Amino acid sequence: MRPTELPDNPPRRGFLRAGSAIAAGLAIPAPPSLAQTAERWTATWGAAPAGPPPAGATMTLSNQTLRLVAHASVGGSRVRIRVSNEMGSAPLNIGMARIALRASGATLVAGTDRQLFFNGHASIAIPAGAALLSDPVGLNVPPFADLAVSFHLPGSSSATSIHNYARQTSYVSTTGNYSASSSLPVQRRIATWPYLTEVDVSGAYSGLSAAAAVVALGDSLTDGQASTENGNRRWPDALARRLQRELGVAGNIGVVNRGLSGNCLLTEFASTPLSGRRALERFDRDVLATSGAGWLFVLIGINDIILSPAARPLPVENLIAGHLELVRRGRDGGLGMIGATLTPLEGQAYFNSTREAARKRFNDWIRSAGAYDAVVDFDRALRDPARPTRLNPAYDSGDHLHPNDAGYQAMAQAVPLTLFT
Repeated sequence: MRPTELPDNPPRRGFLRAGSAIAAGLAIPAPPSLAQTAERWTATWGAAPAGPPPAGATMTLSNQTLRLVAHASVGGSRVRIRVSNEMGSAPLNIGMARIALRASGATLVAGTDRQLFFNGHASIAIPAGAALLSDPVGLNVPPFADLAVSFHLPGSSSATSIHNYARQTSYVSTTGNYSASSSLPVQRRIATWPYLTEVDVSGAYSGLSAAAAVVALGDSLTDGQASTENGNRRWPDALARRLQRELGVAGNIGVVNRGLSGNCLLTEFASTPLSGRRALERFDRDVLATSGAGWLFVLIGINDIILSPAARPLPVENLIAGHLELVRRGRDGGLGMIGATLTPLEGQAYFNSTREAARKRFNDWIRSAGAYDAVVDFDRALRDPARPTRLNPAYDSGDHLHPNDAGYQAMAQAVPLTLFT
């Protein structure tokens, strides 16, 4: 079985430290070109797995077809996927897997359906605790295409490795193998991504090959909570559109969303298994193993603050130490490191003055310390000018913590694209 814990690309050289500036005008070098003999892979889409869910909330499929929708960022002429059973306690049996361009709903674009194999096999049993890359297959994937990945699960399968807040509708069939069918007899719609954790592309689409990928590591603000479902309005989605629209050829960069709603940098809560492992724990799998990763964008820590005791929030020194560890490990992996300030939350249920003081202290540190190669000030981009401890009402989804679509767009607009040129 082909391992997926390490990227296929050879190690990258280290980055030069770029100083402490809040990002304007600061370029972080992209990875060097790979050897011509190696096939170069870049992640065009990704999601972080979590789980297993509580027993009573676990989705079970029995001789059914799962059709998952994933929105590409960059294009290519060949494709492969990563499938995860990392949170499973039994083998995941896949009878058939296929990939195609999606037309709409659960319907495929005619002529684009391709069968996927795993080490040459049409069916595979992925052991509990493992993940697996498929073999590559030729498929012209345009930038921003919707992809449909179909799995026929011939036996009884529990969706224990799952991304819970997809903000994207996917589909479960009635009984049978419909993985090759252009339209799916839909039994139910789901708003999660079971099993699928990455789609990679290689080769050129319309003469362009992806240069590298930006990995966005974070919590619900990166996951896109409160954004429009099926709209691809998370801030990493908006960043991907800006890169290609404003930079042209130079912006042909994948953007991979590894946000997990409820995720923390330092802490895991047994009561919320779908919030995932703490960011320091999932770093190797969700960041370093991402194909073609060249930059890491970090926005995390607000849950560590607001979920710690109200009168004694997590010491900011602990949060700083966790970020310094992320920076060290990212640089060891050859990544350009971009940090972000924590956004306002006055009015949200967990807000109080001591937690606000901790958020402010962390933001003061990240702005001034020079730990990251660059810092993007999301706090400044989203806050109300008249009351900086709360979100600008124009960007507030209504819960006073998560932005609306306009707020996520404002976050993407705050990122200087010179970081990637």
